[in-house]
Amino acid sequence: MSRHRCPLLALAVLLVLGPFLHAEELAEKLRAVLDRPAYKQAHWGMLVVESETGKIVYEHNADRLFAPASTTKLYSCATALGVLGPDYRFETPVYRRGTVEKGILKGDLILVASGDLTMGGRTDRNGKLLFKNNDHTYASWAGKAELTPTDPLAGLKSLARQVRAAGIEEITGEILVDDRLFARARGSGSGPDLLTPIIINDNVIDVIVTPGEKVGAPARVQMRPETSFLKMDAKVTTVDKGEAVALEILPADPGAFTVRGRIPLESGPRINIFPIDDPAGFARALFLEALRGAGVNVKASPLRTPHLSLPERSAYAQLAKVAVFTSPPLSEAIKVTLKVSHNLYASTLPLLVAAHHGKRTLAEGLKLQGKHLKELGVPVETISFGGGAGGANADMITPRATVQLLRAMTKRPEYSVYKESLPILGEDGTLAEAVAKDSPARGKASAKTGTLGWLDQMNGRLLLRSKALAGVMTTAKGKSLTFAIFLNDVPLPPKGLAAREGKTLGHLCELLYQHGP
Repeated sequence: MSRHRCPLLALAVLLVLGPFLHAEELAEKLRAVLDRPAYKQAHWGMLVVESETGKIVYEHNADRLFAPASTTKLYSCATALGVLGPDYRFETPVYRRGTVEKGILKGDLILVASGDLTMGGRTDRNGKLLFKNNDHTYASWAGKAELTPTDPLAGLKSLARQVRAAGIEEITGEILVDDRLFARARGSGSGPDLLTPIIINDNVIDVIVTPGEKVGAPARVQMRPETSFLKMDAKVTTVDKGEAVALEILPADPGAFTVRGRIPLESGPRINIFPIDDPAGFARALFLEALRGAGVNVKASPLRTPHLSLPERSAYAQLAKVAVFTSPPLSEAIKVTLKVSHNLYASTLPLLVAAHHGKRTLAEGLKLQGKHLKELGVPVETISFGGGAGGANADMITPRATVQLLRAMTKRPEYSVYKESLPILGEDGTLAEAVAKDSPARGKASAKTGTLGWLDQMNGRLLLRSKALAGVMTTAKGKSLTFAIFLNDVPLPPKGLAAREGKTLGHLCELLYQHGP
């Protein structure tokens, strides 16, 4: 009789203990990664929960503070979407100060910066913002930088055409840019970091270097956009195939820079950037040149910064508006920010939140961000932010707070935009190469990456301060998980890159996909 009951008893035991056995198997596989010798000096934090119920699947140091790197952008983008709304559009107007007689404006033209993050420079014919997985703003330290097939001056050219269509054929006065929407600040991250309400081509000059046709020939060096505002002195030599690229771009006199180095024969064009230290002057010169291109005779010079007073902001209501450029919805800019981890855009978001509330400073914007996050249910007292991008010394968060943010966003009307803006594992953005093309987890996770490193000059290596990943995924069994993973303080081998740890986090996602609930 007992022989007939044993299979039933075994089945009952399996039904009761099965989930626990699977959970322990997953935990063992995850711990095997966290305990690798390469991470004996490092610090791991991890929390994985079932998205619907919040049931914990795995946790490790979930309440410890970690340097978040660019997972910070999850918080700043959530706040901007919540405060401004996904459908918010920037409107950048141009006013005339003076009278128009027989097509001649006897006075000034004033462009009033609205904080538009792209000013048409990434917009395609369908009104969508384009991005490349390796954004040009990272060109100074990442050799794979790419440019979108769009016109970086599209917004300014649109305004110039409108000015001409308004009957203005000549301007005797000045061209001015009003950038008083919020106070200037510095961002925290690689790439351009001067935060102002006017942004043209991410406030950089793209330097495009193409090798010559034979060894020893000068390389072709181009500026994008081309402008008389800056002078370039370039001397780059074509070297034999197999030699390393070596390019150095340095400021010279004010308004000038030099390009020196070498590029191997038959290599593709190499993109580098020169950040602009006067965004308003840069935009003014480019707008002036666009006006001339549209057929408007402008007496002012793009080489001279005018010292004329701007109207009181309340006085614009009495001036004639002659042009306005309207951006795509904010949701498009958030997509670019999260997909490519755009530091300049993310750093500017708290200032846009501040301006929306009539405030002007980064500190005021971050306080408003804290208020919004608290309303979402995020325990703001357990985390810290000094900026919007993730490179500030004060940026510290916990895995638990990050998971709480992600779960809170699922209840918000802007969640679909938020989730669709996240990089997709193995497919696009900063997760494009985190797993192999044939990985079973490819396309199953949407998450924000984070990378922050400092040069260990004594040992000639990179100290990986943070490698992080947080988002949502669907397991092989169809369960939705929300997760946050942080790895801090990894001394990389000489010439080692953070891509190794990026693949480690990708492997953790594979384990969650294959062995999760």
